[in-house]
Amino acid sequence: MAIAIGGAIAGTLDLTQACLLFGWDIPLSIAGGLIGQRAFHGGAWTYALGVLLHYFIALSFAGVYYAASRRLRFLVEYPLICGLIYGAIVEEVMNLVVLPLSALHARGPYTLHDLLMGLSVHMVVMGLPIAYSVRRFRS
Repeated sequence: MAIAIGGAIAGTLDLTQACLLFGWDIPLSIAGGLIGQRAFHGGAWTYALGVLLHYFIALSFAGVYYAASRRLRFLVEYPLICGLIYGAIVEEVMNLVVLPLSALHARGPYTLHDLLMGLSVHMVVMGLPIAYSVRRFRS
C-alpha cells in the first residue's frame, strides 16, 4: 500500500508539474527514453506508453524507499528531511543515470536555474509523498 499510494501520488504530481512547465507532450519524451526519436511520431499509443513508463519509474522509486525504510528506521521516523533528501537523490539519479542511458541519450549541460528547479520540484513532488506514504502505510 505504501508503494502504491506514494508512487501514484508522486507520479501524478510530477507528471502534472512537468506538463504544466514543459507542455502536454512530455509523455512522448518519456516514451522516447525507451523507443527513441520515433516516439515523437507514434501517436496515442506512444503517449500512453510514456504515461505508463512515468508511473513505473515513480512506483520503482517508491519501492526503493520502502525497501530501504525496512532497515533504515530513520527514513520512517523523519519523513520531512528524509523525503526532501530522497527527492534530490531521485533528481540526480534521473539526470546522471537514467537519462544518459535512455534511447535519447539526454545529458547536460544544464543551466543552474534548471538544476535548482529540478531539485526543488523533485524534493517536494517525489520525495515528500513517498516518504510520508511509507510512514503512514508501513507494516
